[in-house]
Order: sequence, then C-alpha cells, then structure tokens
Amino acid sequence: MACYTIGHITVTNMDGYKEYAAQVPATIAAHGGKYLVRGGDCTDIEGSMPHDRHVVLEFESREALEGWYYSDEYQKILPIRQANSEGVMTIVEGFDG
Repeated sequence: MACYTIGHITVTNMDGYKEYAAQVPATIAAHGGKYLVRGGDCTDIEGSMPHDRHVVLEFESREALEGWYYSDEYQKILPIRQANSEGVMTIVEGFDG
C-alpha cells in the first residue's frame, strides 16, 4: 500500500534551505519516492495553517518511506533543513478502499 509523508514547513533562512532543497530530490528518487506536492500556491479554506510551504511525498510502502527517511543519505542532509526551517512532518498510510 502506498505511504505518504506530509510536511508543513516555514523556511526561516532561505539561503541555507536552498542547500537542502538542492540535495533532497536525489535521496527521494533513490528510494522510489516522488513528489506529489512541493511548495506551490495554497489557500486555507478552513482554519489557519501556521506554515507556508507544503510537501507531499509518495512511496510504494511504509518500508520504502522509512528506508528513505532513516537512510544515511537523508540523515546527512536533514540537519540542514532543521537548521533553516521549522515545521512538522507526518507519515500517513494510503487508503486501500
């Protein structure tokens, strides 16, 4: 079953964040993941989202997603994102209706 990670991010230092943004796509692709949402214009229609950047990644399974997140390649660049942004990331399993 497909599995997703959803991130809601506020970039606090764009120059530093650009280094992360340049490196992360290759780590995602190496684990079979793909972007469904990467930034983009958004509009709150209920409530107020405290973050202004949204990312949704799709992987073929939870194991593949966790393989990416906990990989040495991603863990090496994760501190760059954390030092230059704030937000939340969540893992959500797909619906097998």
